[in-house]
This record gives sequence, structure tokens and C-alpha cells, in this order.
Amino acid sequence: MGSSTISEIPSDSPPRKPKPYFYYGHRAPSQNRPVVRGGFFSNRKTLPSAAAASLLSDRRLLRPSIDFRDWDSSSPTSPSSPSSSSLPSLPSSDRRLSPLARFVLSSLRRHRRWGPAVISDLSKLRRVPSSLVSEVLRSRPALPPSLSLPFFLWSGKQKRFRHSFTSFHALAFSLSLSRLPAAVDQLPDLMRAHGKTVSEKQLDVLVRLHSESNRPLRLFQVYRRMRSEFNIRPRVFLYNRILDSLIRGGHIDLALSVYDDLRADGVKEEPITFTILAKGLCRAGRIEPLLELLGRMRTEVCRPDVFAYTAMVKVMALKGDMDGCLKVWEEMRRDGVVADVMAYGTMVSGLCKVGRVEKGRELFREMKEKKFLIDRSVYGALVEGFVAEGKVGEGCELLKEMVDDGYRADLGIYNALIGGLCSIGRAEKACKLFQIVVQEELIPSLQTVTPLLASYADVSEMNKFFHLIDRLVGLNLPVIDHLSDFFTFFLEKEGRQSKALRVFEALKGKGYCNVGIYNILIESFHKIKEVKKALSLFDEMKGSKDFQPDSSTYSHIIRCFVDKGDVREACSCYNSMMKMSWAPSVSAYCSLVKGLSKIGEVDAAITLVKDCLGNVTNGPMEFKYTLTILNVCRSKRPEKVIDVLEEMIELGYPLEDIIYCAVIHGFCKYASSEEARKVFAVMRDRSLLTEANFIVYEEILNEHLKKVTAGLVISGLKFFGLESKLKWTTNLD
Repeated sequence: MGSSTISEIPSDSPPRKPKPYFYYGHRAPSQNRPVVRGGFFSNRKTLPSAAAASLLSDRRLLRPSIDFRDWDSSSPTSPSSPSSSSLPSLPSSDRRLSPLARFVLSSLRRHRRWGPAVISDLSKLRRVPSSLVSEVLRSRPALPPSLSLPFFLWSGKQKRFRHSFTSFHALAFSLSLSRLPAAVDQLPDLMRAHGKTVSEKQLDVLVRLHSESNRPLRLFQVYRRMRSEFNIRPRVFLYNRILDSLIRGGHIDLALSVYDDLRADGVKEEPITFTILAKGLCRAGRIEPLLELLGRMRTEVCRPDVFAYTAMVKVMALKGDMDGCLKVWEEMRRDGVVADVMAYGTMVSGLCKVGRVEKGRELFREMKEKKFLIDRSVYGALVEGFVAEGKVGEGCELLKEMVDDGYRADLGIYNALIGGLCSIGRAEKACKLFQIVVQEELIPSLQTVTPLLASYADVSEMNKFFHLIDRLVGLNLPVIDHLSDFFTFFLEKEGRQSKALRVFEALKGKGYCNVGIYNILIESFHKIKEVKKALSLFDEMKGSKDFQPDSSTYSHIIRCFVDKGDVREACSCYNSMMKMSWAPSVSAYCSLVKGLSKIGEVDAAITLVKDCLGNVTNGPMEFKYTLTILNVCRSKRPEKVIDVLEEMIELGYPLEDIIYCAVIHGFCKYASSEEARKVFAVMRDRSLLTEANFIVYEEILNEHLKKVTAGLVISGLKFFGLESKLKWTTNLD
């Protein structure tokens, strides 16, 4: 029967066309399914019929003209895809994102604001999975809140979409990068509004974000709220993170309150919990609570190990609390913990810095007995400690012991010994150490050469002085920089100005000079009130072609002229600086303002105050109060000005001449001179202004009124065109 059936089929009938599906290639398109290109097993394509072809073309016209493969960096560009110039530019940070996430980010960044254009692009997506929302919100650089929040809300309104925990966490991450911590803290409320359960994971996310952004106080507020409102009881690892963030921020009391909550919850502490708290107590210098904590750690968890003790010692040594370090050291010995080389080195260095060199040497001997590999910095700390106490000989012996043990001294050790030997008058021995420095091919620094130069200059041994300079030239070192540092170091000690000037003249004769050395000498002479010598050096600079004055020179000279009483010449120097577009130093401004106030130039002094506050980043408080008084004078009420003056007295700021000049200038400009007189009278009655100064400021007020009146008269004559008559009258007189 099977054979008869086969024979009934005509042999010339065409074969039946198979129905297209994924095995054979193209699948018939539908409303919810795009065309599948190729099959799992074959890339063959079937040609549709005429009706199917027309239907397919109509649906392609209705379908959005977009190919998401353009956002896939792994897929090759097909011939039908746009040219490479029209492809979206992908930042390097987006290379690991999915093509759909790149498409969404490209649209958001291109339009820069949420609107119909962005919604039109996003509507081309068939569906929006939660993973896509997380990818977009976690991208870097982070989207601004004006885009991330609308995108988050828009995705939540899509059909059959519900936000997952990852999308909520991604939104918090994006808001944290945008520096909106208050919005980040609303994550639990947002989750509760969407019907999500708030758990410990959300607290972990918020704690991590605030900790990474260094916001410990906000972290503490989040912890308190989650604990009280959502009844969240963190586990020990999260408690450790909260404690660490609070202690790094310096809030040890808050950290201890969190630790009390940990114990109240019955959470078992870990060794790291005690270590974090111990470091915080060490940084705060609370020794007694620290010892109690260590005792609790021994009984409840375990004995502190050497790493915990070393961390505590290091923290306290950085704070300079060596008494606390020694107590912790004794606790470590009581526990039978053997200190390692790092703990010993930290203790020795800290003790030497606070001047307890003998105790440091005792620990150093213990290190040698235990045959530790001693670091060179330990030797350096001991040498510097001996030199600071004046025991230079013991420092040299330690250097010899160090060399005998097979160590090589560094430049810092040699610098300390050279400086110590020069300070006790052993320059010859210091010179031998300098030769050793050169022989060991170490590059001498300013600290190496300056003490030797100062020693030779102090005893007027100029031959050795210049011989050392020749050595510096031979070593290709910056001689001028060394000489500038030498003069700064040499003039720190009083009474050396004459010697420094003689050395300067000798150096100038051999061509070793620059403007910086001139400035150092001028500043030094001004400090000892030798204004004439400072001005002579200034005149010498102006007459030279190679060493013209700079801004520092003029700043020093302005103060010299004011101290001399020649305020006009100081103003001339200030004008010269303005022509060069230079800004004087704050001290020069203060000196010039003080000089102008004393001679009654109120307007010029006020102008300089404003100029100073406009040119410097942190001006004097007297100048800031000057502007405050000028602003208060607008109210035409003397009692308000008196309140400002009393505030200055309470804060410890002196009532300089410029303050009273501001009272004169402000009331004469915005009110009348009577208000200024009332202020002076009240200050005199309260014994804050002497009778002599009261008379002086009244004279300054009268002179200022004359200048203001004269200025108004001249302005009126200019307005009516009567300037020629004014000049004619002046010529007749």
C-alpha cells in the first residue's frame, strides 16, 4: 500500500515550499517580533511572495528607522548600516556597556535635557529591563539629576516593569556622584513608596556611599534613622564600616555610641572591631578608655596581636603622645607580645622627636640585642635627637657604629652632624664630613653647605668661604641659590647684619649676586630699624643695570619709607608697582595705609584698603572691618558703628587709625560729620579713646571736610565751565 501511494504522486509536481522559521533563516515578521537574521543552524534566506513582500515593506516603513547594532562595538558594520561618520561617538567609559545602554546614554547626553525628543528615542525600545536601568544610572560620567531622575521614573511607568533592588541602588549611586547626599538619603522612602522592603542591604549601600564621599555625620544620621524607623540591626561587618568611617572623620564619641548599640544588639565583636576603636582612642589621646577596651578584648575575643599594637603605637606617635605610647608598650609586654622591627622603629623615632633620646637609645639597644635588621631611618632619628640636645659627639659615635655595622649613612644624617658641629664651633670636622659626602657621590643640599658658609662668615675666614664656593662651582651646584639660603640662615641670628653686608660686598665683587640677596638684606635692615642702609641698597639697585628692583623690593621699601615718615615717597613706590602691574605684599599695604591715615589722607587710605582686599586672598581683619563700618555708616546711626567697634574689641582686634578714618569717610559721605563726632565722643567717654587721640581725629575730620568741600566746589565750577576763572583768580593771587 505504501508503494501504491507513492506511485500516485505525479513526478513532475513542484516540491512544497517549507514554512519559514528559525531553522531555515528569516522568520515571518510580526508586531512584537522583528525580523530574525539567519537561523541557529543556517544563514539561508527565503524569498517571500509578492503579498508578503509588500506587507513587509509597509511594516518596515512603520517601524522605527534604527539599528541597535550601531551601538554594538563588537559587531561589524554591515553594508546597510550608516557610514562611520554618522555612527554615535562612544566614550571610552562606555565600551563595556551593552548596546541598548549605549543607545540610551547617547540620547540622554545628546539632548542634555528631558523632553519629547528623549522620550521619542526611548519609545523605540521594545522593553526596558531592570538591568538596563542599572547600567544607565551607574555609567560614568554620571548623568545629572535632571536626566537620571526622569529616566528612573519613566522606566517605572513602562508596561510590565517593576524596579528591582539594583535599580534603586544604581539611582543612589548616581545621586551620590552628583553630590546630592540629601537625595541619596531618601532611598528608603522611595523604596517604601514602590512597595519594596527596606533591609540591611540598603543601609550598607548608603553607608558605603557616604563613607567613600567622606560624609561621616550624614552616615551617622542615616544609621540612626534606619535603626529607629526601619528597625534595622546591622551585622558586625557593617558595624565595623560605620565605626571606621566615624573614627576617620574624628568623631570618636559618636563611634563609641555606635559601639554601645552593637553591644546592646548582642552582636559579637571581631578583633578588627577592637582595633578600629583602639586606633580612634589613640588618636584622641584617651588612654584610660583604651586600656579598658584592651582588657575587654582579651577577655571576650582574643589577645591583641603585634599588628594591632603596632597600629596603636604608630597613631599615638604621629600625635606626639609618647607617654601614651609607653603605656601601650607596657601593655604589649604584659601580654607577652614580641614587638617587631616596625614597632621598635616607630617608638625610637617618636621618642627622639620629643626629646627623649635616652629612652630611644635604650630601645635601640634592645633591637641590636634581638639582631633586628635596623632601618637607616632609626639611626637618622637618633643622630638628629643627639644633635638637637647638643650631644654632637654621641651622634658622631653613633655614625661610626653605623658604618662599622655595614650601613651607609644618607645625606640627612650627614646634614644633621654638619649642622651640629658648626653650631659648637667645630667647622674643620664638619668640613671633613662634607668631603666624605662628596667622596660618596652624594649631592650636597642647602642644609649641607649653609652651616659651613655661616661658620666661615662668622669668624671672617673668607678664604675658606670662597674655597667652599669654588667647590660648589666644581660640583655644578646652583651657587646663587646656596648663597641666598646662606644669607637667610645667617641673618636669623641678630647682630650679624654688618658681617652679612661685608660678605655681600665681597661676593658682589666676584659676581655672586642677584636681586633676591638684595631683598634679604633690605628686609633684615628694616627689621633692625636701619632704614638708611636699606634705602642705600635700594638706590644702588636702581642705579644698576643688572639688578633692577622687583615687587618684593618695592614692598620692603614702602615699609622703610613709611617708617622714615616719607609717605609721599612710599606712595610713589606704590604707583611704580601699579605701572608694572605688581601687587604689594600685605605688610606693605598695612604699612602704607597706616601712614596715609596718620597724615589725614582718608580717601587714599580707604582706596588702598579696597585695593588690598581685591588683590590678596586673605586680607587683614582690620581691613575687612573697615568695609563693614563703611557699610554700616549708610544707616546714619552712630550706635550701630559703636556696636561694630565693640565687637572688634571683644574679638581682640586693635582699633587702628584706618578704623577711625572709615568712620570719618563713611559718615561724611552718607550722613554728616556730626555722627562721626558722636562716635568719637562715645569712645572717649568709655575710655576707649584717649583725649589726645580724640583731638587728633577731630582735626583729621575737619581737614577731610575741607577737602570734600573743595572737591565739591571744583566739581561745580567744572560743571558750569568756570575753570578758566578759577585759574585766573589763582594767578592773580
